[in-house]
Amino acid sequence: MPTKPTQSAQSAQSTQQRRERERADRESLIVRVARELAEAEGWDAVTTRRLAERIEYSQPVLYSHFAGRTAIVTAVALEGFAELTAELAAARHRTTDPAAALAAVAHAYVDFATAGPALYEAMFTLATDLPFGPDSAPAPLQAAFAELGNVLGPLAAGRDLVLFIEIGWAALHGLVTLARGGRLDPDQQSERVDLLVGQLLALPSLPRR
Repeated sequence: MPTKPTQSAQSAQSTQQRRERERADRESLIVRVARELAEAEGWDAVTTRRLAERIEYSQPVLYSHFAGRTAIVTAVALEGFAELTAELAAARHRTTDPAAALAAVAHAYVDFATAGPALYEAMFTLATDLPFGPDSAPAPLQAAFAELGNVLGPLAAGRDLVLFIEIGWAALHGLVTLARGGRLDPDQQSERVDLLVGQLLALPSLPRR
């Protein structure tokens, strides 16, 4: 028969679980403050010294959680991909019409990037430890890509599916990046997204090989 853990073993396990929760809470706080500081002042303001001051931890404590700024940006980016996935899924589920779903997801993508420019920068511009690729990317990245695939996939129509999704993603990213850099008038962004969606919907099917 299995033996019950001793009281000392239970106490040690409880202490370990508490320490793990406290560590997770500290990491969440560091990531949250980094995001807030980046959105308010830009990523150049996010240094380990500034973060340590804001969260009232010593820099050694901060380094015990993250090796440096790149690791913090990576953690922020992972949160961003999870949030983007949720936004795209919510937009897709608002309608059962494939064309309307594509439009909703495209607008949700652009709105997400516009609402949190520093977060979007962490996800797609700044140096991170995240690998990108169909086999190596972490689950949150694959989930976000899959959400784009849910609305773009049915339009591939004989084209390479992954490449087709990449092109759709690249087009949305280009609109976001050019508008943010002042190269495009942000007041006409919605019309651009509608034009892109219209072009994607109008693509003819390719003959099957």
